[in-house]
Amino acid sequence: MWCFDRERDGKKIKTEKIEWFGSFAFPGYEKISESNSLPNLPGVYLFTFAFKDGFLVYHAGVTSSTKNRIKQHIRDYKKGDRNVLDVSFAINGKRREIWHGWKYAELHREEFEENKTEILKAVNNQLKSSKIFVSEISNERMRYRIESSIMNNLYSSREYWSELADRGMNLKGRENCEMPIVVKNICNYKIYGLPLKIEV
Repeated sequence: MWCFDRERDGKKIKTEKIEWFGSFAFPGYEKISESNSLPNLPGVYLFTFAFKDGFLVYHAGVTSSTKNRIKQHIRDYKKGDRNVLDVSFAINGKRREIWHGWKYAELHREEFEENKTEILKAVNNQLKSSKIFVSEISNERMRYRIESSIMNNLYSSREYWSELADRGMNLKGRENCEMPIVVKNICNYKIYGLPLKIEV
């Protein structure tokens, strides 16, 4: 089986451009956040908060239908299955959780029910404050490679704001039998955590 060797194959790496569109609101939050409706397309999406002179990524994901996937996120948030952040910290690039979802939520349903009113208030604040950016990517494998590279770039960053990024994701990055691709990210906004160029 062929495997990529940077010394041998490095000159063969190609560059592709992808365009990011946004900012869009979470479905149902268009009026309150004064943002455009999310388009329905296959690709990669970014959850961001307004930050400095642009936006800051805290989560990337892949989907064959942005509207269906984001609506699922909303349902999960309201069931307590996702991490809920303190927006007042997030817009300053700092992570402070009001509720931790995932496995913790499964094991602490009583705690969620006891604090449900306060948690749901925080959920609504997060959803109205978050903005979504999307890039249309038809190739499913490329979606996963882009998602993985964006999140791993955040994890390895030494910038203080990189702590905002969600951890513990099931990422499916490039395998050694796949030729790397340099992706040039094009967006009308500055997005912290989304490099101008990234290898996927």
